[in-house]
Amino acid sequence: MNFLSSLDAGDRRLLLWWVGIGLALAVATGWLLPDANDNDQLTPSSYLAGQHGARAAYETLLRSGYQVERWERPLSELAATAGPDTVVIFAEPFTRELSDIQAVRRILERGGRVLSTGFWGGFLLPGGASGLPKEFTFAPCKLEPAGLDPLANSGEVWMIPEATWQVGNPAQHVEYSCAGQPAVVEYNWGKGRAVWWASATPLENGSLARADNLDLLLNSLGPRAGHHFYWDESLHGEMRPEWSYAEGPSLRLLQFGLPVLGLLVLLSFSRRSGPVRNAPLAPRTAPTEFLQALGTLYRKAGASSTAVAIAWEQFRRQSLRLCGLRDSRMNAAELAATIRRRFPEADATLEADLADCEEAAEDEELQPHAALKLTQKLHRHHEDLLDAVRRGRKQGRSTHTHSEKQERAS
Repeated sequence: MNFLSSLDAGDRRLLLWWVGIGLALAVATGWLLPDANDNDQLTPSSYLAGQHGARAAYETLLRSGYQVERWERPLSELAATAGPDTVVIFAEPFTRELSDIQAVRRILERGGRVLSTGFWGGFLLPGGASGLPKEFTFAPCKLEPAGLDPLANSGEVWMIPEATWQVGNPAQHVEYSCAGQPAVVEYNWGKGRAVWWASATPLENGSLARADNLDLLLNSLGPRAGHHFYWDESLHGEMRPEWSYAEGPSLRLLQFGLPVLGLLVLLSFSRRSGPVRNAPLAPRTAPTEFLQALGTLYRKAGASSTAVAIAWEQFRRQSLRLCGLRDSRMNAAELAATIRRRFPEADATLEADLADCEEAAEDEELQPHAALKLTQKLHRHHEDLLDAVRRGRKQGRSTHTHSEKQERAS
């Protein structure tokens, strides 16, 4: 028994070819997709499990009972519902949009708490004074406590600073420093509280378990009870929407693969010589509906005399044909005389009715009910003439039969 024996050989071969191509595309997609464990990805996203990702920190918060979720929609929506129970984490955000800066400002003014890291994280905060460090260090720096707030008592913290903070505002407290440059800053804004880190190193997967980095994260977020935590992914560029996972090589494969798949479907169903089933027949309109439509047309156009003229012309031609004459132009009187000679037993009102019809055909102010009566009279006279012709034919056949019987008898 062959595979898919219900298909003919050509269709089965075509199906197997395209199944093989689909499997090859799936393998290529899996091979070319970015690896979540790749250490070359420097974005501290909660989705990434590499050294610089932040998946471990996010899952640690979940397992510790924090009410935390990822935020991938516009920040303006979060700002509209923010309150004193709102805590937002911006791990190395990147944005220059004024709408995002205003959204963070509204969150703080409504009593929310914000943790932001890096140079652009300081740019995102209201009243921020982040800048580039005087010296770039590529080795972890053991931060030195520089404040008296509880945040400065988090313990031993290691960080690779990527930015610094311009000191000058007494309301902004430097909690930790590295080589004399601010590394952790905390200050109030409106009803809320803002915390800035010089980089996201303490919450990255490769550094979270080192020394007391986790304690710094938890102290920066504040108390767990009664708060809702949002890990922002909307400002990580390509990682905002869920469809972002289709970008890159996989999206290009889809862009080329879907048209080819559509062409395959088109070729598969267009190889037949004709349609699979007959097209349905269009229903014919009933005669009564046609007459109603025609009557409505005449009524709207005010053409009652036209209807009588058509009926009168049709009656004239049929009557002359019954009389055995050629079609010729006759008035009502001449036509009545011709019919009377051929059918002496015709109705006595024939002459008067024909004269009325001829006159009504020229009357543009004729009323519909009068036109209907005249048309009915013409129809009745025509039926009478047809009956007379039928009676004459029957009498002729009976007389012919009687004469044949007499001839046989004789």
